[in-house]
Amino acid sequence: MSTEDSYDAPPALTEAMICKLPKVVLHDHLDGGLRPTTMIELAEKVGHTLPATDPDALAEWFVTSADSGSLVRYLETFEHTIAVMQTVEGLHRVARDAAIDLAADGVVYAEQRYAPEQHLREGLTLQEVVDAVQQGFDDGVAEAAEAGHTITIGTLITAMRHADRGVEIAELALANRDRGVVGFDIAGAELGFPASNQAEAFAALRRENFPFTIHAGEADGASSVWDAVQQGTLRLGHGVRLVEDIVRPAHESTDHAQLGRLSQWVLDRQIPLEVAPSSNLQTGIAGTIAEHPVTFLRDLGFAVTINTDNRLMSATSMSREFNLLAAEADWTLDDFEEATLVAAFGAFAHRDVVERIVAEQIVPGYEAARAEG
Repeated sequence: MSTEDSYDAPPALTEAMICKLPKVVLHDHLDGGLRPTTMIELAEKVGHTLPATDPDALAEWFVTSADSGSLVRYLETFEHTIAVMQTVEGLHRVARDAAIDLAADGVVYAEQRYAPEQHLREGLTLQEVVDAVQQGFDDGVAEAAEAGHTITIGTLITAMRHADRGVEIAELALANRDRGVVGFDIAGAELGFPASNQAEAFAALRRENFPFTIHAGEADGASSVWDAVQQGTLRLGHGVRLVEDIVRPAHESTDHAQLGRLSQWVLDRQIPLEVAPSSNLQTGIAGTIAEHPVTFLRDLGFAVTINTDNRLMSATSMSREFNLLAAEADWTLDDFEEATLVAAFGAFAHRDVVERIVAEQIVPGYEAARAEG
């Protein structure tokens, strides 16, 4: 290698360098990211029995239970997290912790999603749930700043796709659009509950020019992605089974890939894919990070973003996801910067907010990493 070639070579990524990189996470569930210590404390207060009362043992239980290859069983773990998020105190504590933990991991912008309808068991109203979560985020952001970490958080109000409250939850999101809520989502069991079941809710959001994303292409195939696109989604939650609409000849480069009508549409319009590699392995998308379609989709030019999905269930963080992609799929600093910028400009925050974060945090952060390397 010549001196000129080596000058342009990207720096070798280390765990310490990755930890410091500015990150953007668009797909992270509030009820999937609890600290085990927090769960234990809250469970004791509300009288809920957990599978374990030692923090390490509890953390291991969640990973083992989620690591089944079944989305249905994966979703069952949420019964315990949701059980301790039925009071103002519990919701506030979990949201505050999330802001602090994400900021400490280098996340500069996060969209946190949760379903208010799942937190009404002890008599809270939908609006009281939203208020408690928002106050928790505000307090967590302030505490993170005191520790030297600047993070901006927007919330996505989620409706459960198997329920019949989509319009009501969409109206809740709209009522709080200037109070921290930046978008809408549907989540839960994907197979058998197509996005079109919530068509009325999506129509209401489109009338108000309010952004939404849809879980699609995780537990169901390309047809689910097609359905989400038909509803007008601006992003795809996971979306990785879009590869079912792409023919890739064995041992050929991406130049020989043949895209179907759906995948071509998503590519041409650069609809961001909210990919969560570790979570996808748990739900059977791929066997290893190296085999995960995220790298193939990136190489084809899709708008790929990297996410955590559920930090507790996957025992993960944004830094861990980056480390796995670097170690097992040869992702470079340039790859991570591109995915981070795609995520930033695909965020539902207002443009001026995104441009400030990019100019003041993301670009300088990557420049510093290159200088360090």
